[in-house]
Order: sequence, then structure tokens, then C-alpha cells
Amino acid sequence: MKSRYPKNLLDQVRDTIRLKHYSIRTEESYGAWIRRFILVHDKRHPREMGGPESEAFLSHLAGDQQVGAAPQNQALSALLLLDREVLRQKLDVPINAIRAQRPRRLPVVLTRDEVLAVLGRLSGVHELVAKVLYGRGLRLKECVRLRVKDLDVAQRQVVVGDGKGMKARITMLPERLIAPRQDQRADAKRLHTADLARGYGAVYLPCALDRQDPKAEREWHWPWVCASDRLSAGPRSGIVRRHHINERGIQKAVRAGAQRAGIRKPVRCHTFRHSLAPHLLENGYDIRPVQELLGHKAVKTTMISTHGLNRGGLAVRRPLDGSCLVPGLSREVLGIVQK
Repeated sequence: MKSRYPKNLLDQVRDTIRLKHYSIRTEESYGAWIRRFILVHDKRHPREMGGPESEAFLSHLAGDQQVGAAPQNQALSALLLLDREVLRQKLDVPINAIRAQRPRRLPVVLTRDEVLAVLGRLSGVHELVAKVLYGRGLRLKECVRLRVKDLDVAQRQVVVGDGKGMKARITMLPERLIAPRQDQRADAKRLHTADLARGYGAVYLPCALDRQDPKAEREWHWPWVCASDRLSAGPRSGIVRRHHINERGIQKAVRAGAQRAGIRKPVRCHTFRHSLAPHLLENGYDIRPVQELLGHKAVKTTMISTHGLNRGGLAVRRPLDGSCLVPGLSREVLGIVQK
């Protein structure tokens, strides 16, 4: 007879993760690591294991499986959550496993001409999302999760309410993106009206707002700005709704646009965010406003993207030279990153 331990245990892990309001991706990855940990040790229950088994599993990942530092750290976090939060027990010994070496990699940064070349190969909602990623330094998830209420056209600002680490921030809405955003919002309005007529129209609300205000899920200010073109079932609730646009489609469009532009760099959506910081610093902006714009907790995180500034005169400008702006600045780029 097959043991029910892993199933019941994974259900407890899932409930604990949801109680802490972790994302569904964290829930899936932690569950996969814990399931893998149990299978490696011949399906023994984790309550019967301790530090040596956890240490052996992490060493197995780094040695035999050749995983990187980030996946190994994620597996360690999953095991710690399992022991401390689910099983309510502490490891009897510190974990001294073989740790994967974390390489020091520099992010890919595009030049201004390369950014414009990629944007020129995009169209529709993919072009709009890419311009927002570059113009305001948003992460891809932050951009696709923008709701109608987050756009304040009157004050020319965007409220990023679902940022990384559940941290909200305010960023400016460029003038050149107001009209495209309004067109996109009009398309979302038509979809929302059609969904209401078909008996749908309810959107996912965070923090159980649908129970606090049952009518809120159908009100106009909650739908996604970049709504999907089809209805789909929610990954947790199973309720058929219209969710936001799929992130994978945008990633594929950006990669294809970079290939058509002839750029021999691994361009991703996050590359636009990495490219914004050095471009603003080259334009004479201080690093503190750039840090706030990108939503970085520490300024050293912002400085990671500035490795491309170490090129002779671009690194330091002499005060007596007058303007600290870079000669030949593209006005089209300024139109994207400024108001």
C-alpha cells in the first residue's frame, strides 16, 4: 500500500506557503524541491530525517546534479521552511553541505541605438509593454499586473502596487505613453464589458477583497490593463476568469525582435530595466533617484547595471567642462525615459 505521508505533507507545505502569501511560483518550486528531497532519501518521511540528510541532499545537488548557486539556495530555503514552519522542528546540526559557487556575472546592457532597434521590431501590446519596461524601469511581472486603477493620467503617474517583495512604489507616466496606454485601457474596457454580458467579468482580487466587497471583482477599476485575449481557469481557484497577458509571449516577442534587429546579445525583457540605469546616469542624473525609480532596496543593486559606464570620459565628467550630458544624446530615447 502506497504511503500517504508525502501527499499529506505537501498539502501542509502548500497551506503554510499560502498563509505567508508567497507567490504561486514559490509554492510550485518549494513543493518540487521537497518532493525531490523525499524521493532522494527513498521516500522517508522528513520527520525521520535531520541535518545529515539535508546536507547530503544539498551536496548531491551541487556535486552530482551540477546545479547553480541560486537553485541550491532555493532548495535550502524550502527545507528550512519544511523543518521550521511545517514540522515545527529545528535541525540538530548546522548544514555544512558542498555549496555551489555563485558566479559573478554582469547584466546585459543595450546601447540606446540597440534599444530603439528592438522597440522598432515590436508592435501592439508587446511594443507598449517593452516601452514601459525601458521608460519606467518596471519588472515584467509588475508591468503585466498593472490594473486600471494603477494608472493616474491626471497626475502622470503609475502606482506599482504589486512590486517585488509586496512593496508598492510610484513612478512617472511618460507623455508619449499616455495615448497608447489609454488605447490599451479602452481595449480592456471593451473586453470587460463583453465578459460581463456573457456572465463573466470578475477578476482576481488580492487579500480576500472579493469576500470583503463581493461587488468589487466586477467593478471597472480592478481589471488588468494588459488583459489576455482569452478566458482561462485560475491556477489555484479553478475559476474561469480573464487574467493578464501571458509573460512568455512577451519574452518570445522581445527575443524575436532582437534577432530581427541583428543584436548578438541575449536580450530579455529584464534587459530593458538593466539598460535604463546607465543611460540615465550618462544623462547626468544622480544615482539615488534612479535607485528609487527602479525600486532597489540598496544602491549597490543599482550600481550592478552601471558596469558599462567604465569607458574613459563617461565614468567621470570634469566640472569645468560645463554640461555633464553625453554628446549626441538621442532625443527619441529622452522622449521615452522622460516626461
